[in-house]
Amino acid sequence: MGRKDSVWSLGDGQPPEDIDKQIETPPLSTLLIEKPQGGSITVGGDITFIAKVEAKDLLRKPTIKWFKGKWMDLASKTGKHLQLKESFDRFTKIHTFEMHIIKAKENYAGNYRCEVTYKDKFDSCSFDLEVKGVCSPTHQFTISTETCTGIKVILSQEDAGELDFSGLLKHREPKQEEAPEVDVWEILKNARPDEYEKIAFTYGITDLRGLLKRLKKTKKEEKKSEAFAKKLDPAYQVDKGGKIRLIVDMADPTVDLKWYKNGQEIRPTPKYIFEHKGTQRILVINNCQINDDAAYSVTAGEEKSTTELFVKELPIKIVKELEPVKTTVNERIELECEVSEEGAKVKWMKNGVEVPTGVRSRYRVKCEGTKHWLIIDDAIKEDTATYSLMATGGTTEARVQVDLKPLKILQDLQDITIKLGQPMKLHCEILPVNVPGRWYRNGQLIHHPASFISFCYGVESCTLHDAGDYTFVPEGYSQSLSAKVHIIDPPRVHLEALNAPDNTVTIVAGNKLRLEIPISGEPAPRVVWMKGERVSRTGIDVNVCVRVRAETFPDHTCLTIDVTEREDSGNYKIVLQNEAGEDTASVKVKVVDIPDAPGAPLVPVVGGDWCSMTWDPPYYDGGSPILGKHTLEACTYCLVICQDLPGPPQCVRIEEVWGENVALDWTPPKDNGNAPITGYTIQKADKKTMEWYTCVEHYHRTCITIGELVVGNEYFFRIFSENMVGLSESATTTKDSAVIVKEGMHLKNPEYIDYDFTEAPKFTQPLINTFAIAGYNASLNCSVRANPRPKVIWMKNKITILDDPRYRMFSNQGVCTLEIRKPSPFDGGVYTCKAINELGEAQVDCKLEVKGQSM
Repeated sequence: MGRKDSVWSLGDGQPPEDIDKQIETPPLSTLLIEKPQGGSITVGGDITFIAKVEAKDLLRKPTIKWFKGKWMDLASKTGKHLQLKESFDRFTKIHTFEMHIIKAKENYAGNYRCEVTYKDKFDSCSFDLEVKGVCSPTHQFTISTETCTGIKVILSQEDAGELDFSGLLKHREPKQEEAPEVDVWEILKNARPDEYEKIAFTYGITDLRGLLKRLKKTKKEEKKSEAFAKKLDPAYQVDKGGKIRLIVDMADPTVDLKWYKNGQEIRPTPKYIFEHKGTQRILVINNCQINDDAAYSVTAGEEKSTTELFVKELPIKIVKELEPVKTTVNERIELECEVSEEGAKVKWMKNGVEVPTGVRSRYRVKCEGTKHWLIIDDAIKEDTATYSLMATGGTTEARVQVDLKPLKILQDLQDITIKLGQPMKLHCEILPVNVPGRWYRNGQLIHHPASFISFCYGVESCTLHDAGDYTFVPEGYSQSLSAKVHIIDPPRVHLEALNAPDNTVTIVAGNKLRLEIPISGEPAPRVVWMKGERVSRTGIDVNVCVRVRAETFPDHTCLTIDVTEREDSGNYKIVLQNEAGEDTASVKVKVVDIPDAPGAPLVPVVGGDWCSMTWDPPYYDGGSPILGKHTLEACTYCLVICQDLPGPPQCVRIEEVWGENVALDWTPPKDNGNAPITGYTIQKADKKTMEWYTCVEHYHRTCITIGELVVGNEYFFRIFSENMVGLSESATTTKDSAVIVKEGMHLKNPEYIDYDFTEAPKFTQPLINTFAIAGYNASLNCSVRANPRPKVIWMKNKITILDDPRYRMFSNQGVCTLEIRKPSPFDGGVYTCKAINELGEAQVDCKLEVKGQSM
């Protein structure tokens, strides 16, 4: 309900037709945190009015308007005497709006209003300005002013205002007819305050403010009322919740009275009480509320007395502050606060944002009398915040801390080993029981259906893909539960893929044999090929042969014989072993070769030109029955022997050194080039230049004495072998040197202690955890330092990698590399590089994870 203007609010009356209308205004909010206050200055002084708006919850700058009276917007009046300024503090988030009045004049006095709007929010504040001037004697004289309508306006010179209403007047066509002169002063003196503006518009008064000032100082001749001895005061004010008494004194007590509120008659109720006390008639209004702020009137016959009641709303103060709350999830939270008045409107905030309290909201607001509650039935972690309650007279806030309940593990996950195809179930028990969680396999999140139980994971028929490290992570907790699932499958040899009758493979001697036999098993079984009937490891293990080798792959094993021989015939046994069991199978290899010659023929009977012969069958028939014979006549054979250069002599050594002589000794070469050794060539070289000079050629013995050597020099010697083809391509050099010293002088060579470069293995660069992509080669690298050179062993999951073609191991200058060719997810695991020498050993580990499906 809008407030009507009182009689002492000059110049702000309403037309008569709007007296009983209710003015709709937007609901007020608390945008203004500092409102402008009324003030008083002298003529020519300056004054500043300040309004502040907090922008913490605003997305943009609010809109502010300054008004004088009801309708005059001061934004269009800025200039020499009026200035409007705005500023914003980024640290406090506060907008400051200022109105400066400079060198005020008397006509600047009056009622001002400040309005702030932001979207659907609205706030307003009114204040008064009083301009005090020096009183001067009143000089009464008449000013006759001709208006556009020909009306003569008679004014008294007092403090004529400077407010110009000419811009609001409608343009009127000049009339040719002369209108009678009207005394506007008399009309104003006899009119009601709400008719002043209408009179000004009707008669074209442009200086209404000056007329009103003069009218206010003039004693108005009151018309004596016949019904009322004393009328109502122009205005009353009462605090909200208080009681007010409206009193009129009747001149004629017999006249019937009627009380009205905004033009509607008031009936007696507990709120409105009519009292009679002599000639006084009293209207008592109990428990005044905002809706009681209205215009009241009392009628006695034809006479009427009006007034206006202003209800002042007291600020709502905080009586009992909010208290901090610390609780756990799924508990009930109640924030209680008590204010100074019952049914007061308050606002609950969470971290500065208003709390939603709709039907579907998790927050419930409860109010009983002066107490207010904010209730959260099922608290969650996100409810941790600073909650505050805002009232018109203050604010209170408290911190709410919602923590997770301590996690208690009743039953941890257990490592399990199951066979392929069997059901698998992982189960754990924790408190609280309703905590959701996520399952991970080898670090990858497992996506499961909506009906999945968070603390239980199961598979009806497990596959090799289900093996790995499983982890259950309760949501919101740093703790986790882990277990390892190991899928095993007994090994099996699939000989049906060999496609050979009776598992017998026939091959012609000299050709290459390659047997590929599919196998299965998890973990990958250890494969041993054996020749013979015995299953024990003491049989003939083909893995150690050079010509015959066995290779094992994840899905098959392969036996390769580069050049088959007759001795390769026989039964080959395959033995598969893993922790799930063992399987064996046999394959027969038959090598077909040229048969041996039969035994020496016997000639029991000789005829003239014929003879009869008998012989025994060959000891070896070549692996197939003898089909026939072929007789050859006698032939003459020739032996051809090739000759070549001989090899160098063996073990050339210095037997003795005396004076200028050196005695040498050596042994003949192993290879004489298919020709007898005819001699030797002996050469010498000085250690300083190492230039070789021939001492003796074509020497036949294996020992010699070299003389006439230079004293003080140190010599090396070498010897070439010689046969009928020529000298050997290389010579054998003495390991030691012969030092020719002067007789009587003994040279003692200094002894040097060699530096001990031996060192136990030490890894200077460890292995690092690696992620590989299935189908693309991956390599693991590390560097080791040791002397003597260490033996490097690579292991997967603590099992040594031997003779596996999928792995390529090499080292160069201490850098050890393991290359994995086209890895699959099953190649993931913990790899170890171990270095061993005489002084000790060292090892490093890393984890390899293969992502994606194998190609």
